[in-house]
Amino acid sequence: DWNRIYGRRGFTQYQCVLPIGDAASGLEELIGAISNAGCGSFLSVLKRLGPSSGALSFASEGYTLALDFPWSAKVARLLARLDEIVIRHGGHLYLAKDARMTRTDFEAMQPRVDSFRATRGTSGAAPVFQSLLSQRLSL
Repeated sequence: DWNRIYGRRGFTQYQCVLPIGDAASGLEELIGAISNAGCGSFLSVLKRLGPSSGALSFASEGYTLALDFPWSAKVARLLARLDEIVIRHGGHLYLAKDARMTRTDFEAMQPRVDSFRATRGTSGAAPVFQSLLSQRLSL
């Protein structure tokens, strides 16, 4: 029962990937920000990923950090701070686990987003296949 672990507000998952060259310093900064915020994760996973050529693929060569946090306003502020760190270190978030990233942050994390948007526009898929995520991020 998740409510016993995380409470009635539930939890949020945060997963990012950082490129190999910036992973060590980025992970250190992410963990420092989490510690300084006084927020803990009941479940954390760190692993290395290989490359992928998909337009908006999460997988890219680097290290991924996945975290579960009990949901609160304090955690929401922390996640915005973590987004800043991920952007600064050239990383991006896993869209399947995101429900709050801003369009501006998404565009900073995804250099190929314009190509993806163009493909959706020319294929006619944009007005037919939509989700709250695609609307929030203008995909």
